[in-house]
Formats: sequence, C-alpha cells, structure tokens
Amino acid sequence: MDELKSSNQQNELFSKAVRAGKRTYFFDVKETRAGDNYLTITESKKRFNQQTGKFYYEKHKLFLYREDFDKFKDALQESFDYIIERNPNPPERKPKDFSNIEFEDLGDSTKKDESQEAKDDSAEEDKSTDENKEDSSE
Repeated sequence: MDELKSSNQQNELFSKAVRAGKRTYFFDVKETRAGDNYLTITESKKRFNQQTGKFYYEKHKLFLYREDFDKFKDALQESFDYIIERNPNPPERKPKDFSNIEFEDLGDSTKKDESQEAKDDSAEEDKSTDENKEDSSE
C-alpha cells in the first residue's frame, strides 16, 4: 500500500484545493508513465451515513487529458458566460453567524443540524440520481 501511495505522490506535479460550501474541489496535475501531463478534478462532499451515524467523504473524479484541454476550456468558458449573461447579479449568500453561540448550545442542536444537513444532502443526491437516469435513458 505504501508503494502505491508513494508512486501516486511521485507523479503529482501540482495541486490546488477550492472550498465551495459543502464541497471541496481538488485540481491535481499529474504525469503519466510516458511523461505527459493530465489534470484530475475531484469533487469531495461530506456525507452522513444514517445507519452508522458517521460522516464520510463521497468523491467523484474527472480526468482531462492534454488533447481535450482546449475543447474543455472553451465549453467551460461558454457555460460560465451563459450563466453570467443570464443572471449578472446573483443574490448574495449570507455566511452563518457563529459568533454568539454558547457552549450549552452545542448539545442537541448540533445533532439536529447534522441530521438536517444529511437529509438535505440526501435529497440533493436523489435529484442528481434522477437527472442522471434521465440523461442515460436518452
């Protein structure tokens, strides 16, 4: 196992993490055995397993190879431009204020928040699964 881990670290040339709400995106530039570079984009989401009562991380990876960089970059830029043109002034999200929490407040309310977050994530996952089913049936 250590051999696999050190091999993976050897071919990683660059890494950048972007935190975005409940998700973290990792952009990693790696090198193939032949010496060519490629990009992996990993989306990591914190999930709650209601059966075990523990959190875990769900990960999805996308591999982009050099021959597809221009097409991917163009499609991504076109998508960004479309979104910005359609909604140039998105509503601002207000960060949660945790400055006035008392120690006693961290008891049951934390469990409720985690449970609600898990339900929200589960509903989001169900919606995503339904959309994927529609895409694959076409």
